[in-house]
Amino acid sequence: MQIDYLEFSSPDIAATKDFFSRAFGWSFNDYGPEYQELADAGVSGGIAAAPLAPPLVILKAEDLEAALAQVSSAGAEITKPIFSFPGGRRFQFREPGGTEMAVWSEA
Repeated sequence: MQIDYLEFSSPDIAATKDFFSRAFGWSFNDYGPEYQELADAGVSGGIAAAPLAPPLVILKAEDLEAALAQVSSAGAEITKPIFSFPGGRRFQFREPGGTEMAVWSEA
C-alpha cells in the first residue's frame, strides 16, 4: 500500500480554506460546507469540517478486507470499522506508536 491522500480537519473550514488559498495558492473543489478537496496542492487531499486533529494519512488498497486483516495482524487498533463514503469505502486505525491512519478502496 502507498500513501494516497492527506486529510486535514478544521473546526472553521472557511478560515482554513482561505488561509491555504492565500498562503500557498491552493484551490479547491467544493463538496459542500463539510468538505473541500484540495485541487492543486501537489498531493491529493482535502479539508473536513471537524474538530481539530492531526492530518490523516490515507493509504489506498485494492482489497480493503485484506488490508484490514493485514494491519490488524500487525498490531493496529481499528478505530473506525469499514464504512462507505461517496467514491469508495475505508477504515481507520491507530498504529502501535499512536498515529491515526486510514485505508481506502474504490470498491
